[in-house]
Amino acid sequence: MAVQSSLSSGARWPARPLRQHAALGLMAASGFAGLGYQIVWTQQCALWLGHEAAAVLAVVTAFFGGLAVGAFACTPRIARSRHPGRWYAACELVIAVWSLAIALGLAPLSTAMLDLTGAQPTPAWQWTVAFVGTFVALLPATAAMGATLPAMERTLARWHGDAKRIAALYAANTAGAVVGVLAVAFWLVPTFGLVRTAALCATLNVACALGGARLFAGSATPTEKPADSDGSRNTLWRLAATGLLGIGYEIVVVRVLGQVTEDTVYTFALLLAVYLAGSTWGAAAYARRSEGPAHADAVRDRLLAWQAAACLLGTASLWGADSIRNGMLGALGPGMPAALAAEATLAILAFGPPTVVMGALFSHLSAQAKSASFGFGRALGWNTLGAAAAPLLLGMVLIPQGGAKAAALTVAIGYLALLSTSGRKLIVARLAAVAAIAVAVAAPPLTFLTIPEGGRVISHHEGPMAAVSVVEDADGVARLRIDNHQQEGSSASAFADSRQGILPLLLHPAPRHALFLGLGTGVTATAATRDPDLRVDAVELLPDVIAASSHFTGGTATAAPTNRLRTLAADARRYVRTSAQRYDVIVSDNFHPARSGSGSLYTVEHFEKVRDRLTADGVFCQWLPLHQLDLDTLRSIVRSFGAAYPGGWAMLATYSLETPVLGLIGRRDAGPFDVRRVQARLAEAAPSLRLADLGIPDAYALLGGFVAGPRALAAFAGNAPLNTDDLPVVAYRGPRITYAPVSLPRERLFELLHAVRIEPAELVRADPTTARRLAAYWQARDRFLEAGQHVRPTADVRRMLAQVREPLLAVLRISPDFRPAAEPLQRMAHALDRSDPEAALSLRSALMAVRPSRTELDDTPR
Repeated sequence: MAVQSSLSSGARWPARPLRQHAALGLMAASGFAGLGYQIVWTQQCALWLGHEAAAVLAVVTAFFGGLAVGAFACTPRIARSRHPGRWYAACELVIAVWSLAIALGLAPLSTAMLDLTGAQPTPAWQWTVAFVGTFVALLPATAAMGATLPAMERTLARWHGDAKRIAALYAANTAGAVVGVLAVAFWLVPTFGLVRTAALCATLNVACALGGARLFAGSATPTEKPADSDGSRNTLWRLAATGLLGIGYEIVVVRVLGQVTEDTVYTFALLLAVYLAGSTWGAAAYARRSEGPAHADAVRDRLLAWQAAACLLGTASLWGADSIRNGMLGALGPGMPAALAAEATLAILAFGPPTVVMGALFSHLSAQAKSASFGFGRALGWNTLGAAAAPLLLGMVLIPQGGAKAAALTVAIGYLALLSTSGRKLIVARLAAVAAIAVAVAAPPLTFLTIPEGGRVISHHEGPMAAVSVVEDADGVARLRIDNHQQEGSSASAFADSRQGILPLLLHPAPRHALFLGLGTGVTATAATRDPDLRVDAVELLPDVIAASSHFTGGTATAAPTNRLRTLAADARRYVRTSAQRYDVIVSDNFHPARSGSGSLYTVEHFEKVRDRLTADGVFCQWLPLHQLDLDTLRSIVRSFGAAYPGGWAMLATYSLETPVLGLIGRRDAGPFDVRRVQARLAEAAPSLRLADLGIPDAYALLGGFVAGPRALAAFAGNAPLNTDDLPVVAYRGPRITYAPVSLPRERLFELLHAVRIEPAELVRADPTTARRLAAYWQARDRFLEAGQHVRPTADVRRMLAQVREPLLAVLRISPDFRPAAEPLQRMAHALDRSDPEAALSLRSALMAVRPSRTELDDTPR
């Protein structure tokens, strides 16, 4: 109390320059924490909301909506208070306490939100829960954030002019946000996790509260509520409109550049950092201008005209984004720093000029509102209210309906529409209007789609979340692309995709209900429907992918449920956590680990929830794209999988060296497989599933794909960090190999094979003879793969035979059961029958010398 009395009298207040610098420092620290929370909350909320369009946009809407509520609700009270510094300190404390509560109460909050949403909600209900639930959950913290800047502005009102004060505080706040975005994305979350990052941000809030209470405990004169006028109301409407247009422009640019960049967590962090840095620069430049412009309306109109022109200039840079990125990568060479520099350059070109003007424009409109006695808090409230509407209007309506080009032009035209009648006479405004018309007429759509020479686009659709395309090359191979990234398979990979659907089914003795997480081309799930006794559910995040899959499956994926395949447009992780259905087999697609949201499908928590959805003897298979994974990230995934399935195994989907796919296999009962039951399952399924066409003629072909047992997987994973909901290792480590591949897929495959092993007893219950033959099969498989890396494909049969004859015969001497080595030699012998009968006879004789009379598993009782 004594300290408060002394401070209230002003006797111990710091000198004016120190107080001003301290205020800027506090706002910078608050901005750091605020954007840190936004990143943390976005990732945490996705765990219970999923990654559907409504869920992603709900966090942005809730963030800005909460800021608006706080600015509107608290500003009048702050204006009437004699101690605005206490309001500032209290708001910082509320932010800290509530943010910690959200971080520590994530599990019960997540469960409650998931239970409320349900497994298959209607779109209206899902939107309601996503937007309202997220808004309410974050409201105490976001509302307090919305009041901190007005409280600090009110505190400094006696010592600084309006325009400079507002602009300087805004610049400091956004500068701190820039540092916060980069620090959180590149260091804090990857190193410490979400909860600890939130705790660090809360510590900053507490420090800001203590600093504000100590430095700004003096009294201030209350202000009266102003009377509305037409001019002042127009200023507020302009603040709301510029908030909507500013965030709308950000949404458009992020969507477009997602088709050019690698679209990782680092990509978004760089885009957001540049956006905030430009706003900081603009606000800081405005703060240095002379105070109190004589013609505020004229300055406003010039800024609006320049804003429209800058948005058109930034939009124009997007058409050249692909060429600019490729040129920079060619000049800088390979490596993650070079790739990130190229992405940062694209962000600067698209966001630089527009956001600089945005920072100055917001500062000027806020100063106008302040000079009209509306107060800065009310100005901030209207601006953030408009920003809260942008995700819905731009992200969910305008971009899907009209495309990115139409959305970008709408933003530029929107700024021109805010000009006063006299302002429309500005030369810049006229030029911007002419440029907008020219772009609308002449420019191509803002869509990037790589079309091979001689190829064509079969389908293309821009949805709320991504652009989904099917592109066919000159050879007739169709590929599914999402945001121009080929990651979802092709018609040429139908053999491998079908095996990924069939192999896990064969490991269950009698599956009746299967779940596929991720649809892609639909080939994997459709292959499973060949089993007449099996019902198949497939969950796919993007509805447009479900529609595009018909190009690969002949319409099966979108057919009626009577065809035994039911497709669900939902987030796979959310569906697993909310569904009450149990499945005999669950197959998870090989999701690209670097892409947004994929890392959460490789966490300990998700693997455990999948286990809970299995029947008592259920089988789970998680396919992993080894051609898109570095081994360090793989170790984290393997260790996370092992936490849920300690008795799990690993197997190869095919023997491809270019696109190796590894499967992690877990059983609910954690026991080994029974050879006799495997034999019976194969015999029963062979006709309907066409196993011979898939290279699975016998049990050796099925079990021979296993490469690691529980002990080997545990040793391989070692002490790699677990990928958890709190520490999303995969999301932050996975992009490294995408930006800068350090090895070939085959090199990673061989390094893995040399690091792991498997014993027959770890996998099956079998007699000694069968166990020996299975071990020999694995040895032959590894030799076969080693030999394959030295083969140079050629259409000349003699040249090919000269390369592979002795290596393949050596493989068959190890294991006569290894048909992948025998079958190519048989085909070459058939091809030589007419051209060189003697060579064909010699090859067949060599094959007969090494192949046994029977290759099936022994039926000898154990």
